[in-house]
Amino acid sequence: MENPSKPLATPAASPATNTTVNKAKKKEYVRPRNINLAFRVTEEERAMIDKRMAQAGTSNLRAYIVKMAIDGRVIHVELESVREMVRLLSNATNNVNQIAKKANETDNIFAGDVRVLQEHIDDIWGQAREILQKLNAL
Repeated sequence: MENPSKPLATPAASPATNTTVNKAKKKEYVRPRNINLAFRVTEEERAMIDKRMAQAGTSNLRAYIVKMAIDGRVIHVELESVREMVRLLSNATNNVNQIAKKANETDNIFAGDVRVLQEHIDDIWGQAREILQKLNAL
């Protein structure tokens, strides 16, 4: 039985190398980010940082500050409308396939109508590809 008054072993940090040594296993862990940066901001600056973090769609302050310091900008693109267009396009494509199947089975649907509908869907896919290419260029 362990002694409840004895604290549990915790990894010891070595300030010279910024490594952590687990004494029980004798393994050394080297932190990939071993330099600590700290700075102070005013309440107004912090509010601006929080606002811009929200606009960028992140809540991780460290990741946001590192991204801004390295890249100088963060672009957050709202893709919800594109996702919705792709979903609707997928539904329309399924409808076209159902129409084509019925036309082949019953010969009651004109093939020309199906071709026109397919051309419209192809145009929509072309527009979607253009939107995605423009977004990738950002």
